[in-house]
Amino acid sequence: MVHSRPFAQLPRLPIVTTTYPAKRILCIEDDPEMIELIRLILERRGFTVDGADGGKAGLEALRASPPDLVLLDLMMPDMDGWDVYQKMKAAESTRHVPVIVVTASAQNIDREFGLHIAKVDDYIVKPFSPQDLLSSVDRVLGGARPGA
Repeated sequence: MVHSRPFAQLPRLPIVTTTYPAKRILCIEDDPEMIELIRLILERRGFTVDGADGGKAGLEALRASPPDLVLLDLMMPDMDGWDVYQKMKAAESTRHVPVIVVTASAQNIDREFGLHIAKVDDYIVKPFSPQDLLSSVDRVLGGARPGA
């Protein structure tokens, strides 16, 4: 015989939640609106996003506190993105940080250079969809989204 009990009479079990520290992403970009767009997309998924206005500020931010991932624009007025990438990969404290190039340069030669010669972790062309950005970030960070 099965006895049914109302839910209110069931024993209350503690809710156990495990929190993971949010992955920190540094967006090195000279367009503040693009930084905000990227921040909006990624923070909704639990990432922490810091912005650096241009290459020089990006290198300073990298040295001060290396992030889990860098989103790097290539065409910036103060310092070329490839220069930032070279300096980043030459430094012991930042060479391990993965890089996704996010750029308006849609030329196939730039993409091939980035992925196959410079060995960036991924390459996204602007304009991009939120899903393209999220898929790339998830892929580069090993599929582990914060809180997952």
